[in-house]
Amino acid sequence: MAEERTLTAAVVGTGFGVLTHVRALQAAGIEVRALIGRNAEKAASRAAMFGIPQPATNWAEPFADPDIDVVAVATPPHTHAQIVLDAVDAGKHVMCEKPFARDLSEARRMLAAAEAAGVVHMIGTEFRFAAGQALLTRTVRAGAVGTPAFGLFLLEMPSLNDPNAGIPEWWKDAGEGGGWLGAHGTHVIDQIRVTMGEIEAVCATLSTLSPLAGMTADDTFTVQLRLAGGANVLMHGSCATPGPFVAASKVVGSTGAAWLQGDEVWVDDGAPHQVPAPADLVPLPPSPPPAELLHTTYDMWHSMGIDLDPYTRLYGVLRDRVLGKDVTPDPPAATFADGVANQAVVDAIRASAGKGAWCEVER
Repeated sequence: MAEERTLTAAVVGTGFGVLTHVRALQAAGIEVRALIGRNAEKAASRAAMFGIPQPATNWAEPFADPDIDVVAVATPPHTHAQIVLDAVDAGKHVMCEKPFARDLSEARRMLAAAEAAGVVHMIGTEFRFAAGQALLTRTVRAGAVGTPAFGLFLLEMPSLNDPNAGIPEWWKDAGEGGGWLGAHGTHVIDQIRVTMGEIEAVCATLSTLSPLAGMTADDTFTVQLRLAGGANVLMHGSCATPGPFVAASKVVGSTGAAWLQGDEVWVDDGAPHQVPAPADLVPLPPSPPPAELLHTTYDMWHSMGIDLDPYTRLYGVLRDRVLGKDVTPDPPAATFADGVANQAVVDAIRASAGKGAWCEVER
């Protein structure tokens, strides 16, 4: 039987954890009681800004609190595993940011622990719930373009072409899971999987074009993917190419094509036409975070607040699952199982880029 009560949460991470997670949790009706960060002063000031009563520099005490229901993990990817394992060991339901893990074995360990603990587990691929992407996925899966044969997913922007761009040290470090493949590529991989089907093999290049000193992580990827159903996909992304912002998402099938124009979805099955937006996918206006939280290039990637609405919807699903309520299967919320599947593709891309050859995606 479904419960009727207000869930409580602890958020680990005072960067994106505050810019989006805290705000989305609160918008979804979940009370944030603890904010955990490495810097005590920063954790305290940001907790006060959002009315969070317990700032902390260690997650042991909040995780031991029986009144905390949910843990949101919004820290660098190389730290995810220990935090997630400690959270599920304490019986907490978990939302973990992407990229999920450093590698596939680590991802599998987190999935196994969460399943053994019987907790609700989700991955922060929030753009499954973004209006345009969700409608494109729904349109393709409903057969509007026939059997998918080809996909194009492209995003270029110049942010890190600036030698003075400000990003966290971990983001520049390949060994700590930094880079554009993890930051943006995992979203694209997830979009391809949920829209077109599972990925069997990849052929990839990873590049570093940014003039930033000490950068070992990629800022540019180009990947050809072969899907289980035989379709081919090209995904390309860069956050360090000079010139204008460029974006495209398009699926070509046996009877037509569907694509995004902003948040609008269009189909050409003989005559181009816009797909009407259903009531359940009408987005709320973007809600920027407080300006005093925006200092670096990395912060500015989240400055428009376009991820708040999809993350609020995602936390709404988590809330309802924890309370035993029915949830909509469309869009489907990603779980740790999707985190494992996405990580398998990321590992294959990295292997392919290293070998200069096609690599199979491990099942």
